[in-house]
Amino acid sequence: MATAREIMASPVVVINGMATVAEAIETMKSEGVRALIVDRREPDDAYGILTMRDIAYLVLAVEADPADVLVHEIQSKPLVVVNPDLDVRYVARLMANLGLSRAPVIFDGKVQGIVSVSDIVTKAT
Repeated sequence: MATAREIMASPVVVINGMATVAEAIETMKSEGVRALIVDRREPDDAYGILTMRDIAYLVLAVEADPADVLVHEIQSKPLVVVNPDLDVRYVARLMANLGLSRAPVIFDGKVQGIVSVSDIVTKAT
């Protein structure tokens, strides 16, 4: 069976937590991604994630101006992450049990990629 490393999308698009949500939206559009990893402030800090769903529910639905909201204010943090050598069956089970649509793959303290439900469905054969 495949591992997280074999099916993950890489490289991952990273954004600074002090960026505005408007900047995050532009980055998502230009990079063609639905989620951004929010960089750590310090080496021992946790990574965060910002998804299109977060933007829709936490900014647009409450009619906030994306130019006035900072990424770190609405990011999800800390993240559930997976080891690159973890069998895809376990990644899928973890994501299903926790209701996740994506999980970053971290090795040696750095984000190496991201596994999404669609990666599991399309690549894990």
